[in-house]
Amino acid sequence: MAGDFWKSSHYQQWILDKQDLIRERQVDLAFLSEEEYTKVFIFFANFIQVLGEQHKLRQQVIATATVYFKRFYARNSLKNIDPFLLAPTCIFLSSKVEEFGVISANRLAGSASNLIKNKFSYAYNQEYPYHSKHILECEFYLLENLDCCLIVYQPYRPLLLLIQDIGQEDQLLTLTWRIINDSLRTDVSLLYPPHQIAIGALQIACVILQKELKHWFAELNVDMDKIQEIARAIVNLFELWKSFDEKKEIAGLLDKIPKAKPGGSSR
Repeated sequence: MAGDFWKSSHYQQWILDKQDLIRERQVDLAFLSEEEYTKVFIFFANFIQVLGEQHKLRQQVIATATVYFKRFYARNSLKNIDPFLLAPTCIFLSSKVEEFGVISANRLAGSASNLIKNKFSYAYNQEYPYHSKHILECEFYLLENLDCCLIVYQPYRPLLLLIQDIGQEDQLLTLTWRIINDSLRTDVSLLYPPHQIAIGALQIACVILQKELKHWFAELNVDMDKIQEIARAIVNLFELWKSFDEKKEIAGLLDKIPKAKPGGSSR
């Protein structure tokens, strides 16, 4: 399970304590309920996903960008930087770190503007105010807040090893991969190691596909209480998602969040 993870900055600095996470969010939770806060982050994870797909990025790049986004707001209020600026900035940085190749900041700003105009106008009905210079400025602020801890271990690689151990299971792999993608809309990437997230997602996939692998799970050398916490967090996301009418609700939720000062940062 990627032995060097335990020596990494991801493990040593960015596996956070749940109580610390809740405490850091109190500024935003004065304006939003916990459920509303989750809905806002579902929306921006969707926005990052679509923006990444526009640039034909690998899922690993999109996932890392989403984790950067969540890490920033784990330590900062939504008013520190406008999320509509931070989202493309996270993609800009992630594409370099994951060695996809540099996407021009100009193209990213243009894509974000077009997406908001054509796909997300229900959420943001003004002209997109950011340009390449804002993304380049925001990147320095993001790097500082991440403490230059840029290598993110994702659950995809552990998942491939787990599936290999189970035996070739294409259907199980495909569904678990999708569940891991969905888990980016929860806090699990901030709270648990990636191999545990892979196992939690795999457990949900087994239930959905009615695959009996209890003995296999029992032989894993892993804290099953943590796995159950991860599975619960993802299932809770699915329950919330069912009742979340994004097109009707998100504009009102975005109006409630504390606003960044002009230029994107409250600094």
